[in-house]
Amino acid sequence: MTTEEFVKHLNAGLPIENGSPAHLMMHRLSQEALRITADINSSYHTPEELHGLLEELWGHKIPETVGMFPPFYTDCGKNTWVGERTFINMGCKFQDQGGIFIGNDCLIGHNATLCTINHNPDPDHRGDMTFRPIYIEDKVWIGANVTILQGVTIGRGAIVAAGAVVTKDVLPRSVVGGVPARMIKMID
Repeated sequence: MTTEEFVKHLNAGLPIENGSPAHLMMHRLSQEALRITADINSSYHTPEELHGLLEELWGHKIPETVGMFPPFYTDCGKNTWVGERTFINMGCKFQDQGGIFIGNDCLIGHNATLCTINHNPDPDHRGDMTFRPIYIEDKVWIGANVTILQGVTIGRGAIVAAGAVVTKDVLPRSVVGGVPARMIKMID
């Protein structure tokens, strides 16, 4: 299985069975991601060097205006897409097998965790996994220590307050917070 076939499998919403060829490919890509993120996190890199490492990690061209302060962690890296002028702060963790799509002009706060994987609840098949994408639309601000779960869309211009756990879609131009995240107010 190639990387492209693997990503196509995931983006089709297909599960991965424990021990399957797709599962083995996931582990191979995890090892590559660990190698690249170890490089990203182990020493200083100029913004241009970091940009090159992110393109290697994510496997495609990214806008030159994407910014990041390492450390950064991912266990795949091949299904992350980031728009223009988006900034990812220190300590973020992207579990991106299901797809992480971040729009333009977004701010991702310290230690944000984006999770696109879930395990089968049946104990006899707990190693099997399902995947759903996370969409963060343009001009979203994700606060520090936020967790976003699989299948969630954060609407354009929304704010997710620090420490929130987002389990459901967030309306555009709204502020949400808490565990689980709930509407606090709309942005005028």
